[in-house]
Amino acid sequence: MSDYGGAEGQTGITEISRKHPPTNAQCPACEDVGRKVERQTVLHHVRPEHLSRVNGEAYRFCATPSCTVVYYGEDGARFTVADVREPVTEKTSGDARPICYCFGFSEGDVRRELACHGAITIPQQISRLTKAAMCACEVRNPSGACCLGLVNKIVKQLADEHKTTPVLAEAHDCCAQ
Repeated sequence: MSDYGGAEGQTGITEISRKHPPTNAQCPACEDVGRKVERQTVLHHVRPEHLSRVNGEAYRFCATPSCTVVYYGEDGARFTVADVREPVTEKTSGDARPICYCFGFSEGDVRRELACHGAITIPQQISRLTKAAMCACEVRNPSGACCLGLVNKIVKQLADEHKTTPVLAEAHDCCAQ
């Protein structure tokens, strides 16, 4: 399989047993409350063979790293990591982990920049491009949200590992422009 249903970096993801019936806002597997996402985001990310399962209901994104559910709906519909086209940042790790879906940056890009230059410019590049209205996080990012906050968090973690002080981009919601 290309990629995601059991790809490298996916170990440790398990379904979490239900303790009690979840509310409509809670993930049916882990019971965390997910972020609302637009139907078009779900359509953009599910594999072609699952498109017919996407209906008109409201969907939520489960960001819990240990949960296999990516999207779930109020009627119990769910799409897991095996049902989506590409790795989901919150549910994977390693160099192939995407950190910016609009411009294609990965965790490996940050590591390479640190190794080659001792500095990280990726957050500034993303910020510059989003200020130029060139992003579409609400569709391209599986979470349906701007990635810059998560990019800064990941960059800071990696810089801390390398004892480097990163220059982070100003956090803003690029999708609210």
